[in-house]
Amino acid sequence: MDWDKLLFNAAVFAAGVFMLDYGADKFIDHTVVIGQRLRVSQTLIAVLTAGAEYEELAVVIAAVLQKQSPLALGNVMGSTISNILGAFSLGLLLHPGPIVFDQSAKVYTALLVSITTAFSILAYFNMLNKITGGVLVAIFLMYMLCTCYAIQKGVMEPPEASDSDSDNDASDDEHSYVPPRPQGNIVQDESETSPLLTNEGILDSKKRAPRSLFYHTSQLIMGLLTLTISGYLLSRSASVIADCFHLSGTVVGLTVVSFATTLPEKMVAIISGSRGHSGIVVASTAGSNIFLLTLCAGVIALAGLSADKRDSVLLFELFSTWISSVMLFLAVFVRASRAVGALFLVVYVAFLILEFTVYRR
Repeated sequence: MDWDKLLFNAAVFAAGVFMLDYGADKFIDHTVVIGQRLRVSQTLIAVLTAGAEYEELAVVIAAVLQKQSPLALGNVMGSTISNILGAFSLGLLLHPGPIVFDQSAKVYTALLVSITTAFSILAYFNMLNKITGGVLVAIFLMYMLCTCYAIQKGVMEPPEASDSDSDNDASDDEHSYVPPRPQGNIVQDESETSPLLTNEGILDSKKRAPRSLFYHTSQLIMGLLTLTISGYLLSRSASVIADCFHLSGTVVGLTVVSFATTLPEKMVAIISGSRGHSGIVVASTAGSNIFLLTLCAGVIALAGLSADKRDSVLLFELFSTWISSVMLFLAVFVRASRAVGALFLVVYVAFLILEFTVYRR
């Protein structure tokens, strides 16, 4: 075993985790503000942003170029399972109060079940070819256009918070405090020493004007870019670490790489769930999986799958992908509780154990 390679990639993995926290925190704060400013559902904003799995697409393209289609397909399936059973479950567990999902969350989870069913059928009958790959990519483009149209027209649920709340901009950097100015041994407030400051001026000096929409949009993009870079670092380092232990491409993609590349979604779910933004939790999960099972799976199908039957996808793995989407759909419609989140997490751990033991290859 190459210990130098192993230790180096372990250090890269750790650095990626620190980047995750920064990117996820910036993404959550500014997604909430943008949703309030535009008067559209946070679910739609998050679907269009966090739901775009750019780091997953980078991993898929890299694997395809290296003739490792089993790794790419395993990563897509493993990530869809991890997003639901690993990330969404954490959002449920850490939610502080009653969990309520808006209408747009129900629409996107129902759409996800349909797409997952179609993908499972195509994969089971070995029909992932250039024709079906083109269809999957076309479905993704149509899905993105419909989402943008829904945001423009505002046809979905309005945001939970009122517009007046948006003036606070949900971010710590929106407020500034003018500290007292020392004079000798007596500390006096600036309002007591300056005759030019009226009561209105004092209030204005203690609170800055709300940031512009462009500022929040740029900060949101910066958070997404950080999540993307960290996801790529995590996936590449995890792949090398798994290679050191001689696991097959499909198993590596289904377990180690998928767990690493979905760490951004887990971080988003943890932060948004703990802050009570259930719409963002669902949007990040459903949007990510739709992205994976349409665009990413379409790219793999267009490139052609490996003919090695020993590294092909098993029925157990296809069933796990499909049933996880059904579980998400049911959880949204029945208003899942923390107990459901705990159940999801237990099922995910059981899936990983089975992949490393019974279905290891």
